[in-house]
Amino acid sequence: MTEQKLRVVVAKPGLDGHDRGAKVVARALRDAGFEVIYTGLFQTPEQIAETAVQEDADAVGLSCHSGAHMTLFPKVVKALRDRGAEDVVVVAGGVIPADDIPKLKAAGIEEVFTPGASTGDIATWLRERLQKRSV
Repeated sequence: MTEQKLRVVVAKPGLDGHDRGAKVVARALRDAGFEVIYTGLFQTPEQIAETAVQEDADAVGLSCHSGAHMTLFPKVVKALRDRGAEDVVVVAGGVIPADDIPKLKAAGIEEVFTPGASTGDIATWLRERLQKRSV
């Protein structure tokens, strides 16, 4: 029996046009054996949640450099929960001040990876977290 690939939606919510980091992480996750669906720029929280549900994603990775993370990231979590996707793990990355990380975690973001985080560490954390979910 072959192991099913873990599916991750990588998304850029809002009007943030900086997607290099998201593309680097998406590529690294693909290289690490994940199936990655990259939604592209300028996605609404509802579009991201709908993509995650339609693609039967195990996780959603959000990236933001515009400073709108405190508004947009919790909206993605809420949109997922509103669609019955309580089991989808949501992680975040980008330029996020340290003071905002506990608030994001309280809003349902399970982990936050800031600039300089190793893509290997991101892949390892995500794989370990998703494997715990299915136990």
